[in-house]
Amino acid sequence: MSASPGLREQIVINTATILSQRADPGFVLVTREPFDVAELAITQFPSILISFNSETRETVSMGAPAVGRRAGEITLDLRVFLRGNELDKKRNAAIAAVEDALESDRYLDLRSSGVLDSQITTIETQDRQPPLAEVLMSFVVSYNYLRGSQA
Repeated sequence: MSASPGLREQIVINTATILSQRADPGFVLVTREPFDVAELAITQFPSILISFNSETRETVSMGAPAVGRRAGEITLDLRVFLRGNELDKKRNAAIAAVEDALESDRYLDLRSSGVLDSQITTIETQDRQPPLAEVLMSFVVSYNYLRGSQA
């Protein structure tokens, strides 16, 4: 029997699931596997690449050796790729779609596992040659866990 994924992994999985289930406008490709955007088929846009950026942690309470409560924040990069005409409108629609999807459950269905909150903290447009466009969004998830458990 395999062990269940730790909280960090489950946060990424649930983020990808929420974004892939978004409809109108939906995202055709939501993945954690790096890809060459120039090689995507037109039918694979809009797409999102999710990658782990960073994590900060701090001790919240002390306990017996190897036991205690810790708090952390995980930052995920959400790279949204678009293709076509009216790229500024498409960027704005994609940003709103990502925000709406992730705001639907700020606990990412992981409240009982220790997720406290999540939010988009930064949005940046990236230089791309038209007809391509890219938006980089930082998604921060705050959580706590018991030290010694899978985080």
